[in-house]
Amino acid sequence: MNRSKFLLILTLLVLGGLPLMAQQKRVSPHETVSANLDGSRVIIVYGRPYTKAPKTGEVRKIWGGLVPYGKVWRTGSDEATLLITQKPLVIGETTVPAGAYSLYTLPNEDGTAKLIINKQIGQWGTQYDESQDLARVDLKKSDLEKPADQFTMAVAKGAAGGGVIKLMWETTQYTVDFTIQK
Repeated sequence: MNRSKFLLILTLLVLGGLPLMAQQKRVSPHETVSANLDGSRVIIVYGRPYTKAPKTGEVRKIWGGLVPYGKVWRTGSDEATLLITQKPLVIGETTVPAGAYSLYTLPNEDGTAKLIINKQIGQWGTQYDESQDLARVDLKKSDLEKPADQFTMAVAKGAAGGGVIKLMWETTQYTVDFTIQK
């Protein structure tokens, strides 16, 4: 897909979602992160909730509290997190075709977690249709050197090529490596 087609699709996706977003009130700030890796742009659009409750300022327990164990989480706040890729990605053993997807996370009490790549986009809140899952891939858990008060995602160059998606909040970081399919 050439750059102009990709930008047109991205613009249509964003503009198509504006009426939905206007009907719902966002609680958290939103951010777009991206990286150009191996000739392909990878973009993530997500809501960035804080550890402190927006109305009371009370510090919340994140993993196993606000983000319950054993339940699918939208990987951010407000509408579902959006992954857009210009070229196919290989995440775990799954090939993710070029296009747009929603990302969900399934954390477990034992510290393991899965990243869920879902073919449906534009869902608000906890709307989730498991039948639309493209894949569920294992995330690697590690401790953060410094606690993250606000949920943060990153797309970065991988140590061995390709890239890595990072999810960071409270004292925990989850990561998954990916490669760009040539």
